[in-house]
Amino acid sequence: MPLPVRLEEIREAAARIRPIARVTPVMTSRGFDAEAGVEVCFKCENLQRGGSFKIRGASNFIFSIPAADLPRGVVAYSSGNHAQAVALAAKHVGVPATLVMPTDAPRSKMAATRAQGARIVTYERLRENREAIGGRIAQETGATLVPPYDHPRTITGQGTAALELLEQAPGLDALIAPVGGGGLLSGCAIAARSIAPDIRIFGAEPEDGNDTFLSFQAGRRVEIPPPATLADGLRATRPGEVTFPILQELAEGILLVSEEEIRATVKFLLLRLKILVEPSGAVAAAAVLHGKLPPGVRRMGVILSGGNMDWETLAAL
Repeated sequence: MPLPVRLEEIREAAARIRPIARVTPVMTSRGFDAEAGVEVCFKCENLQRGGSFKIRGASNFIFSIPAADLPRGVVAYSSGNHAQAVALAAKHVGVPATLVMPTDAPRSKMAATRAQGARIVTYERLRENREAIGGRIAQETGATLVPPYDHPRTITGQGTAALELLEQAPGLDALIAPVGGGGLLSGCAIAARSIAPDIRIFGAEPEDGNDTFLSFQAGRRVEIPPPATLADGLRATRPGEVTFPILQELAEGILLVSEEEIRATVKFLLLRLKILVEPSGAVAAAAVLHGKLPPGVRRMGVILSGGNMDWETLAAL
């Protein structure tokens, strides 16, 4: 299958987003390695600008909008991290941003989005369609819709995380990232397999939000009801139209973790590595820590995709 994104484009995106996106650190932990039985290199996107990897795709997309279209602003839909990223990137280029967010989005994510000067339009996750609301706003205002995952420019930006990781930690056997809509994993898979053709690629999902896992089994995109998982950033109900074929082509499999395994991993990362990772961001690490990998992996790259969490949620853990 011809891939919609090339390594050259990911390298160009890395240069394009350099004014706003950080080169995040890679961390290791002998304690985690001992528990997991595999050597792990953590790509710490929880320490990224805006608290997640989303700034990569959002800024690459927004920085690529034609100058004539920019003054009309941007609109996006998101449970939180993409909203913050779009607000940050829009503020960077001086254009208005409207974010469609669910009423049950973490308060900290909504507050951080407003703090960047963005306008928030809320919706009820279980009875309203965020894509329809975002599309209507874009049509009425002339704003450019910034997709959270299902667009080549977004995927290209997300792939810069793996581009950095493989430069910082060469020689990895495998790479794993959490899967919501699939933008992060598909971008990282293209970057990683272009650089290291034999690297094994895995995704990780909550058991309660297993749309990509079921889609892999069915060989087609499967839709599930809105999941109630603690991992609020991974509540997509169906993998992306653009991202899913990439994952089918490049990913070996999707690994599932329970809610309790997610909680335990958030605690482990906080208490042992001294880093705060939100539940969505800890899902890939949870799959490794709790023995979900197939045999043969010795040195693993793990994307910790975000670190934005309400204090009340953290306290409840």
